[in-house]
Amino acid sequence: MEQQRTFVLLKPDAVERRLVGELVQRLEQKDLDLVALKLMRVDKALAERHYAEHREKPFFKELIGFITRGPVVAMVVEGPQAITVVRQMMGATNPFQATAGTIRGDLGLDLTANLIHGSDSPESAKKEIERFFQAEELIAA
Repeated sequence: MEQQRTFVLLKPDAVERRLVGELVQRLEQKDLDLVALKLMRVDKALAERHYAEHREKPFFKELIGFITRGPVVAMVVEGPQAITVVRQMMGATNPFQATAGTIRGDLGLDLTANLIHGSDSPESAKKEIERFFQAEELIAA
């Protein structure tokens, strides 16, 4: 099976609710290796680049305010079909539509405070990893 790297962002609500350890453990239990991990703050410029596709949507300002309100945990994980595995683990964007057993289905509170972001394609994974990490911050798994 193809080894892939993907970007995962644990949002401010995950940090505030002290769920970081549980969420990292869930990823590791799916045979995903941590390649990079850092606790950081997302400034407005980085947030606007990260969510550029939503710029014209009515919720854009709220989204930027949410992601910049507190620390996040940015990480890169690697494993077989990592993008698909992470996306399935996350569940639907809206926690009320997410299946039980998924991160959002079990722990998400609402459409904005949904704990986690994961890249949706190899192209977005590459862009997001480069947006949040320098090459030397990535460790070979």
